[in-house]
Amino acid sequence: MTESSPLVGADQLRTHIASQGDQVKADLTTAVSFDSVFGTNNGSCAASAAWVQQSFTEVGIADVHSVETVDGSFPLFGFTAPADGCPTVLLYCHHDVQPADDQPGWNSNPWELTEKEGRWYGRGTADDKGNMVAHLAALRALREWAPQSDHPEHTYGGIGVRLVVEGSEEAGGEGLEMLVAEQPELFAADAILIADTGNVAVGVPTINISLRGVVSLKVTVKTLRSPIHSGQYGGPAPDALYALIHMLASLRDADGGLTIDGLDASQTWEGVQYSPAEFAADAGVLEGVELSTAGTPSELAWARPTLTVTGVDAASTAHAINAVPAEASAMLNLRVPPKMDVREAEEKLIAHLQNHRPWNAQVECEPLGTGEPYLADTSGSAHVGMQQALAAAYGVSVDKVELSADGGSIPLCAALKTAHPNTQLVLFGVEEPLCGIHGPNESVDPTEITAIATAEALFLANYR
Repeated sequence: MTESSPLVGADQLRTHIASQGDQVKADLTTAVSFDSVFGTNNGSCAASAAWVQQSFTEVGIADVHSVETVDGSFPLFGFTAPADGCPTVLLYCHHDVQPADDQPGWNSNPWELTEKEGRWYGRGTADDKGNMVAHLAALRALREWAPQSDHPEHTYGGIGVRLVVEGSEEAGGEGLEMLVAEQPELFAADAILIADTGNVAVGVPTINISLRGVVSLKVTVKTLRSPIHSGQYGGPAPDALYALIHMLASLRDADGGLTIDGLDASQTWEGVQYSPAEFAADAGVLEGVELSTAGTPSELAWARPTLTVTGVDAASTAHAINAVPAEASAMLNLRVPPKMDVREAEEKLIAHLQNHRPWNAQVECEPLGTGEPYLADTSGSAHVGMQQALAAAYGVSVDKVELSADGGSIPLCAALKTAHPNTQLVLFGVEEPLCGIHGPNESVDPTEITAIATAEALFLANYR
């Protein structure tokens, strides 16, 4: 497939997918009803996996089965072989989700698909069950179109399809990453479509070409045997919470820029730009509150290392007493851009915390895991083909397909590139900023599911 070649089956595939509106909604309604939070709701995870297995079997994927991994998850695999001389494409998604039951702010039951003002609300509607039902819609359409293809006897008109549906992605995906290294043949393909990202805005087709890696770290500060009276001892006594605050404050400057000793934070971004106004609106920044000004939103969110304090253990305000804290902890989340070594970044973060502790406080740093960054090669036929397919699905010219980045992490991408260095990965999907993934009131625009399913079907029909 080249940028100028016509797409076969375009009209038929569009028609097939456009007719699936009720089926897509029914699929997503069922998928969302499973509170498939890995490690918490094992019964729901198993029921979700069983439904996934049945659904992909029904649309033509052969031998859909689970494989146990080291983290106790059971990702699903399937494979419909290609016709002679045709390539194989791997389709990836995940059916596990973030927790929602203890998350305040939901306006509807997170486990019931709720329609409001043209969007569908519920946990997983976008991340990643919306992408999963887009896969189903694309394969269903491709199967209907196959009799009109050059290989009418083949399930999907010639293209081989390998399926991978992960069950522990939101918990880190360690099991699937290790399985890639141990059994790379399960992931062998000519191209890999990772449906777990999305567009820069509704209706703006986008391919994600860059992901940051991640370092997770717990830091604990200890200064006293136990809390002591703040009136009697406050002042000379080393305050563990204050020491922690001092250390955390040293990680960023007044403009919001990262200041970890020895870690470069001056990278730039040359692709599509995320304007400050768009970023503030998408992020829900409160009126009058300013963004970090150490760089553009695109640079800070996509291209540079950034650090977030995701949790603090200390005396709560509801149970505070007049005492000097003896111990305090924080969870740190460091995002690492492509071409930066995550383990070196972790080492520099730990060294910085140790070097910036006041009063020679006792500091314990507990590494909780890392994930590698990812940078795409956009020169191959898979990227060119997906740009053309997205353009056709959204009704725009190829040059209107944006190449964007995501500040988040999918460590599986780096593992796949290590195992299959000559296979192109393409990252795309139904998620866009209004989806609010991982937060309360997660939602999806159903027109994005239809458009992404159309693009995927067009890609599969034309990739040779």
